[in-house]
Amino acid sequence: MRIPVQKVEEAALEIMRRAAIEIPADYKQGIQELQKKETGKLPRFVIHAMVDNWEAADQDRRPMCADTGLPRYYVKVGNNASVDAGFVAVERALRHATAEATVTIPLRPNRVHPLWRTDHNNNVGINAPEIEWSFEPDADWIEITTVHKGGLFGTDYRMLFPGDGIDGIKRFVLDTLIAFGKRGLACQPAIVGIGLGGSKDTCMQLGKQAACLRTVGDRNPDPKVAELELELMKLGNAIGMGAMGFVGTGMVVDCHIECGYTHTGGMPISLHTFCLSSRRATARIHANGDIQYRTDPQWFTPYLRRETVEW
Repeated sequence: MRIPVQKVEEAALEIMRRAAIEIPADYKQGIQELQKKETGKLPRFVIHAMVDNWEAADQDRRPMCADTGLPRYYVKVGNNASVDAGFVAVERALRHATAEATVTIPLRPNRVHPLWRTDHNNNVGINAPEIEWSFEPDADWIEITTVHKGGLFGTDYRMLFPGDGIDGIKRFVLDTLIAFGKRGLACQPAIVGIGLGGSKDTCMQLGKQAACLRTVGDRNPDPKVAELELELMKLGNAIGMGAMGFVGTGMVVDCHIECGYTHTGGMPISLHTFCLSSRRATARIHANGDIQYRTDPQWFTPYLRRETVEW
């Protein structure tokens, strides 16, 4: 049974709407827990205002933030899945859904040509929206996750070396978060995603996925990496900054790390912040056309991390 491509576009448009308007429950709960511990008066005020803003956006069915970011898609394809007109049609459907969402939700048309500033007013253009693919064995469904992440700041990269070790990772994280807070380069409190290893492009990709595609409270299956996640989260909340860089104690809602095997001579690291409006939504489209919606992307399966692959 083939999945109708119309269902793909229907699901993509709906998750665009949900991501722009509805804050995920795991992130909202993480913010509320952080608020209980926040000692700074101004950060508490900011968080209170943001929670009110989320509720107003949900009631009015309008985007929660004036800057609706750069919408992108992560598509997980079951190995047994089949789609009417093929997977080129899936990409076309995702582009159509992006253009429609820009008009009807509405989203701010943020995409322009980097040189000529050409603007089609629909967030669609050369290499936009980005679409990343992964695969899953023993499944006949397609899952689409949209993430609305800001495209200006909140990202950094450094090539560390094996001798830098864990202390070098901590130093990079501290340097980056302090710089972001002082210069207003991220909307805190944020989910911090760290990519560790791989080549430079893989490292950046892993860090963004770690920030955007894991839920608050989720831990890496490697116990030592999970321990480092908690340590870096505690460290980030001890630098004296809270919401939006004001003096406080709550800068990091959670920290997620994803690793990739890298060159023996290096230890590349990237850091990404998923801002105070952490916008994501997922749809699973079954072979019979049924669609299920949720806010947990469930992107990092054992197969994706290659934990089940023989070496």
